[in-house]
This record gives sequence, C-alpha cells and structure tokens, in this order.
Amino acid sequence: MNMIRHMLFIPLTMALMTAAGIAAADSPKIDNVSARQAADGTWRFDVTISHPDTGWDHYADGWRVLDMEGNELGMRVLHHPHVEEQPFTRSLSGVRIPAGITQVQVQARETPAGWNAQTTTVNLR
Repeated sequence: MNMIRHMLFIPLTMALMTAAGIAAADSPKIDNVSARQAADGTWRFDVTISHPDTGWDHYADGWRVLDMEGNELGMRVLHHPHVEEQPFTRSLSGVRIPAGITQVQVQARETPAGWNAQTTTVNLR
C-alpha cells in the first residue's frame, strides 16, 4: 500500500507544482501607466495590462491606484475578459491624490487569484 501511495504522490506533487508555476506566470502585467492631472486637481490614469485571459474563469478583472503605504486611492473594475484584446488599456478619472504625494503605485487583479503582489510605481508631475 505504501508503494501505491508513493507512486501517486510524485505525479500529484508534480502536477500541483506545475499548476502553481502556471498561476504565477499568468499574473496580470502592467505594461504602461500614464497619469495626468485635470483642471479640477483630480488625476486620470490610463493603464495598459497584459494577461492571458481565457474567459470568465480566468481574466484580469481590475486595477487600483495606491499611495506608497498601500492605501487605495481609486479602483477600476474590469467587467469582462479581454481574450481577443491583448494588451488592453483602460482609464480611471477623478482620482484624488492628497497634497504632497509625488508617487503612487498601480496594482492589477485577476480572477480567481486576486491582487498581484507586484505593483508599478508611477511618478506624478
């Protein structure tokens, strides 16, 4: 019986390690961020994301603007997969950035894994 468990354990372990590697490789990647301040003092962010969307079960479903301490300043929800449109750019206007802040972070999210651990730092002018 132990031999059968051992024979099943190795392929199962390899499959789980492969799945974990694929999931990490499939995290959404922020390719570009453009930020500009509007006349009313709020900011507009245009964010370009690459992600191998496969459909409703696996797609980049949002991004957010954070201060350098990780506090959310604004969020853009992506309401559908972009299987045929890669990379893609979406915008968010009306983001209020507190006075004195010269850098923010942008972070992407995907279904089902959630927020990407990596962020992109953006210098504000």
